[in-house]
Amino acid sequence: MPDGTQIDYNGLIPNNVGLADDLRVRKALETWHPGYIDWWKTMGPEGFQTSSVFLRTAVGVGSEGWAKFGFVRMPEYRWGVLLAPAVEGRTIPFGAHKGEPAWQEVPGEYRAMLRRLLVIQGDTEPASVEQQRYLGATAPSLYDMRNLFQVNVEEGRHLWAMVYLLQKYFGRDGREEADDLLRRRSGHQDTPRMLGAFNEQTPDWLSFFMFTFFTDRDGKMQLAALAQSGFDPLSRTCRFMLTEEAHHMFVGETGIARTIQRTVEAMQAAGIEDPYDIERVRALGVIDLPTIQKKANLHFSLTLDLFGNEISTNAANAFNAGLKGRYREDKLEDDHQLTSLFYPVMRPRDGAIVKEDVPALSALNMRLRDDYVEDALAGVGRWNRVLERAGTQFRITLPHVAFNRRIGEFNAIHTDTRGNILTDQEWLVRRETMLPSVSDNEFIASLMKPSWAPGGYAGWIAPPRHGIDNMPGDFEYVRLEN
Repeated sequence: MPDGTQIDYNGLIPNNVGLADDLRVRKALETWHPGYIDWWKTMGPEGFQTSSVFLRTAVGVGSEGWAKFGFVRMPEYRWGVLLAPAVEGRTIPFGAHKGEPAWQEVPGEYRAMLRRLLVIQGDTEPASVEQQRYLGATAPSLYDMRNLFQVNVEEGRHLWAMVYLLQKYFGRDGREEADDLLRRRSGHQDTPRMLGAFNEQTPDWLSFFMFTFFTDRDGKMQLAALAQSGFDPLSRTCRFMLTEEAHHMFVGETGIARTIQRTVEAMQAAGIEDPYDIERVRALGVIDLPTIQKKANLHFSLTLDLFGNEISTNAANAFNAGLKGRYREDKLEDDHQLTSLFYPVMRPRDGAIVKEDVPALSALNMRLRDDYVEDALAGVGRWNRVLERAGTQFRITLPHVAFNRRIGEFNAIHTDTRGNILTDQEWLVRRETMLPSVSDNEFIASLMKPSWAPGGYAGWIAPPRHGIDNMPGDFEYVRLEN
C-alpha cells in the first residue's frame, strides 16, 4: 500500500492508497459513488447544493500544508480515500498480540469483530449530515454557514474512509455494508441509524454547536482508540480522520463561547446582573445562561450513552484482539494487556452511587468515557473564562455522569445534575429545571433567523475573533447565487 503524503487527484476518487493500480477496489468504489452522490443531494444540506462554498480540501496527509481553501459546490467536492503515512516496522501496541507486526490484512479470526467496528463508526458519519441538513436555512452568518458545510463534507469524507476499508478488505459483505450505510436514515422509524444519539434531531444552531462540541468529541475519542489498532489500514485511516475532526470540535467550542459572549455583552449593556432574570435576558434577543446550561446537560448525557455499557465484554474482546485500544494507548504506562489490572467503575448500589474496582479489561468503555469527560472539561473551562472576564458569577458545569442516562449502569435510575438519586416523581417535577423544556426550545427556535449579509451576524451570537484562512470580517464565505 502506498505510503506517500501526496494525493492522486487524477481519477474520480482522490486517494493516496494506489487506487489506479487496484482495479477491483476502484471499480467497487466507482460503482458506489453514484449512490453516494444521490444520498448527498437528497439528505445533505437542504437548499444549498448549487451554492459555492469556501471549503478546505486535503491535498496531502503530511503534518504541514495538508489542505487548501477554495470555492466549490458541495456535490462537486473531491471526497476521497486518505490514510496517514505508514510507520515503518509498526507493531501491535496492545492486547494478546502485543509486539507482533501490525496486520496489513484482516486476521481471519477477527473478521466479524472488525467489520462491526467499521460499520458502527461509518454509520455515525452520514447520520450527522442528515441531522444537520436543514440548519443552513437559519445560519446566523455566512461564516457559520460555511463552518456547517465544512463539517458536513468532512463527515462525508469520513464515510468514504470506512467504505474504502469495507470494500477493500471484506469483499461482498463489505459492499453490502457500504450500501446499507446509504440506506439507513437518522430518526427513521424503520431504518434508523445504529446509535441513539444519531437519531436525535438537531433543530437549531445551539444544538449544532453542542453536538459538535460534545458528540464530535466522542468521535475524537473513538477514532483515537481505533488509531491504535493493530490492523494498520484502520490505524492510518483514523489518524488522518483525527486531523479533520479537530475542526468540528473547534466549531462547537467557539460557537458556544460566542453565544455566551453575546449574552453577557447584552446583559451588561442592559444593566442586568442576575443571569436567572430569564425574561429580561430573553427580551434582549439572546439566549439566557441557564438555558445554555440545560442544553449542555442534555447533549453531554446523550453523548455519554455512545460509550456503551461501562462493563463490556465486546470492548474487552476488541482490546484483547488488538483491534481497538485505549485513548492514547501509546502514552500509557502499564503492560497494555490488562489481564491482572483493575479499574474503578461507578455503579448504583442500595440507593447510592459507589465506585467498585472491576477487571480493567471489562472496564474499557468506562476508561474511555473518563478520558472523554476530562477532555470535555477543558473546553468547558474555556467557556467559563468568557464568563469570568465578563464579571458574572455564573459558570457552566458538566452534570454527573449518572444524569439522564439511557444506556449502562444508570439507565434504571434518575438523578439530579449532581448525582443525587431521585424518585420517579421527583424526576418528573424537576426535569425541566435541568433539561430544556418545550418553551425553552420554542424560544431558541424563535431566534433562529438567518443573517446572510457578508460580515453580518444574528443578534444572539458574537462574531468570531478570526476569519477562516485569515479572511477579512466581511468575506463572503458562501456565494448564495445559483
